[in-house]
Amino acid sequence: MYYEASDFVETADSETLELIARTRELTREYYFSDYRDTEKRRAILQELLGGIGENVAIDTPFYCDHGKNIFLGNDVIININCTFVDNAEIRIGNKVLIASNVQLYTGSHPVLPRERLIADWKEHQTTFFRSFARPIEIKDNVWIGGGSIILPGVTIGENSVIGAGSVVNRSIPANCVAVGNPCKVIRYFDTEGTRG
Repeated sequence: MYYEASDFVETADSETLELIARTRELTREYYFSDYRDTEKRRAILQELLGGIGENVAIDTPFYCDHGKNIFLGNDVIININCTFVDNAEIRIGNKVLIASNVQLYTGSHPVLPRERLIADWKEHQTTFFRSFARPIEIKDNVWIGGGSIILPGVTIGENSVIGAGSVVNRSIPANCVAVGNPCKVIRYFDTEGTRG
């Protein structure tokens, strides 16, 4: 996975841990809220997220790390059991459909142990590992199929469809269907919906 020194993030400082604790409280409150109480549920989401448009439905359970790094456009549906690891920003456009069990990971760790592990972590009062984060962007009119995993630094172009169960480890262009592990484009279509 590609990363730069500037992509590394602190995951165990007091400010981050407090933000995560508050996020856990809000997601728990959202989970136990009355599904019919749309006013209360929206108020929870407004406190939890960095930005939220109109006509947004997030089903439960829903999991995230920070919440404040998630920005949703208008007409967005996030189905049950989705996980957003938002160490970096997650930006989701308008008219986006996200099926059940989708996972968005902005955070990851270096592959090489010498880059991943911190030898003197106790002295620095931090975690024993290093994490990096790169933003994820999902453009307008995208549909992400159930069980898909979107990895750090990925952008999904407008109108595209990600097939169920895909592992998306690189950006996907606009106006296409992409599937598989690793996720690859299998066909393009024009904006009128005709096969390209």
